[in-house]
Amino acid sequence: MPGKSLRVRRVLRAVHRRLREHTVVAQSLLSTSHPVMAHIIPMRRCNLACTYCNEFDDFSPPVPLDVMKLRLDLLARLGTKVVSISGGEPLLHPQLDEIIAHTRQHGMMAGMITNGYLLVPERIRRLNRAGLEHLQISIDNVMPDEVSKKSLKVLDKKLQMLADHAEFHVNINSVVGGGIHNPQDALVVGRRAIELGFTSTVGIIHDGEGQLEPLRDEERDVYLETKKLGRGSYGRFNFFQDNIAHGRANKWRCRAGARYLYICEDGLVHYCSQQRGYPGKPLELYTKEDIRREFLTEKSCAPYCTVACVHYTSYIDFWRAPQTIAGPGQAERTAGQLVQIK
Repeated sequence: MPGKSLRVRRVLRAVHRRLREHTVVAQSLLSTSHPVMAHIIPMRRCNLACTYCNEFDDFSPPVPLDVMKLRLDLLARLGTKVVSISGGEPLLHPQLDEIIAHTRQHGMMAGMITNGYLLVPERIRRLNRAGLEHLQISIDNVMPDEVSKKSLKVLDKKLQMLADHAEFHVNINSVVGGGIHNPQDALVVGRRAIELGFTSTVGIIHDGEGQLEPLRDEERDVYLETKKLGRGSYGRFNFFQDNIAHGRANKWRCRAGARYLYICEDGLVHYCSQQRGYPGKPLELYTKEDIRREFLTEKSCAPYCTVACVHYTSYIDFWRAPQTIAGPGQAERTAGQLVQIK
């Protein structure tokens, strides 16, 4: 049970975080010329090997700290508001705390996605001191199996440690689809998250290219039931996944490459984790002109995309700037010049 001083610090940090989040939204409504979120990879290596994941290896070294700091400087120069640190497994990076602190020094919000295996009380306190604001753990099942070892049985003690020590926001993401054997596990995971005072979201596991794996009837029912647990979090806005759960395409304007950037360990800018290679341009060469172009570029993968973070950042601009530039794999629709956007 966390003590009174920790509870007070949590409340104060939560108020401050909410104010910053509202500021991010307001600034993003006023201007489309900056990224809302950048997803950055300091470590491609992972200590696990989930069969559905194509975002890890078992040999890559950590990106040097000075290189990571330079990339964060470049993101700040582009006007990026939120940085999400992932991998691989970011907790394997020996200087992760300094990466988080450098993010905060630029005034950017700092989040992290982790499998949670390496969390211990002192490590959590170090994340507090570094200024981490959001942490997400995806838990795939109740008992580990050949698909995933990210199970509630293994991670429940880690979740209790977070409940006892973390000053930052914690979200637990449960999943359905993608070969998960028991869909009911998502409900068990979600309820445990709420019990510990965390927020809960539910995701649909994509295939190797980030596209829809159609849900069976039982999986769809579990998805809809688990989603109700997230009514108090940002997860309640994942309307796009409701269509995916029913096998329906989404008609939306993906702003990847503009409002959302994925920076791989080599420092290249990609649309997202599942579309690595487009545009594939070094971050140090990425400019406002690239942002304006990609803001108006239609992505052929969008209708059946399950990459939630791209959807969330694209919500802000759903009502404006129809996309008039054909993206990779799409027939040319317009030969006009890039229009000026607000």
